[in-house]
Amino acid sequence: MQAESLSDLVRQHLDIAREASSGRSAHTVHGGHEHRLRQTLIALASGQRLDEHESPGEATLQVLAGAVTLVAGADRHAATTGDLVVIPDARHSLETTEDSVVLLTVAVQV
Repeated sequence: MQAESLSDLVRQHLDIAREASSGRSAHTVHGGHEHRLRQTLIALASGQRLDEHESPGEATLQVLAGAVTLVAGADRHAATTGDLVVIPDARHSLETTEDSVVLLTVAVQV
């Protein structure tokens, strides 16, 4: 059985994101290209964003720390620590105005 502390990962990757020139850090918690279920922790320093992109499958976004806005076309959904958002099957982006960490869960077809 594999277990990781999300609290520890939040602290660690926020530190990395704050120091990185990109303002972000990511860590695969579970899965990878050989798995249908993939979970990735993404830390974004304040003011950073993930540019518009496609979703590779059904996906959710859980906010572990901070506050983010998920943007899909004209729709904007603000989420804060503890919120879980279903990512639409459409091009979307993610914005933050404060240091934030999310857990992206994706189920892909193989």
